[in-house]
Amino acid sequence: MILPIYLYGHPILRKKGKDISPDYPNLKDLIANMFETMYAAKGVGLAAQQIGLDINLFIVDATPFADDEEDEDISDEEKNKLKTFKKVFINAKIESEEGEEWKFNEGCLSIPYIREDVLRKPIIKISYLDENFQPHTETIDGIAARIVQHEYDHTQGILFIDKISSFRKKMIANKLKDIEKGLVVPKYKYKL
Repeated sequence: MILPIYLYGHPILRKKGKDISPDYPNLKDLIANMFETMYAAKGVGLAAQQIGLDINLFIVDATPFADDEEDEDISDEEKNKLKTFKKVFINAKIESEEGEEWKFNEGCLSIPYIREDVLRKPIIKISYLDENFQPHTETIDGIAARIVQHEYDHTQGILFIDKISSFRKKMIANKLKDIEKGLVVPKYKYKL
């Protein structure tokens, strides 16, 4: 079932996610619906806050980056890694971020039609539970790390626009107000 994606301005996007247990109601269905919603909106990640839930859960599928033949900024080696980078992250915690920050142009399904360059560290260590509540601790790098950082931020009530300069925030302020007022209509199911 395709769920509505909550747009910028809705208070749920600023809520920190609560950890959940294996008996969380209809979790398997929720995860399946999140993937269906993300694919319908042509995203590569989706956090629970974006569908109106303040829980510590997000999903990623980096396949679209692997399939992008025109993007020369992504090496063939990285594209091969991204082909299989599809995961569910429950109760995730980023343990560390390493390396020299690098700039990459990010967008967000909750902030349609706005893209900005964001600085993030290239390597992260993250602990999480998968959809079967099996524990994992992984080191992730490159674009996969960036996708995970972006979605993890959602579970902490942080949006990618919080990481841009105050000058850039002023430049997009009117666009953000338009989203809040419902003047921006994305090409997917949404909720203000």
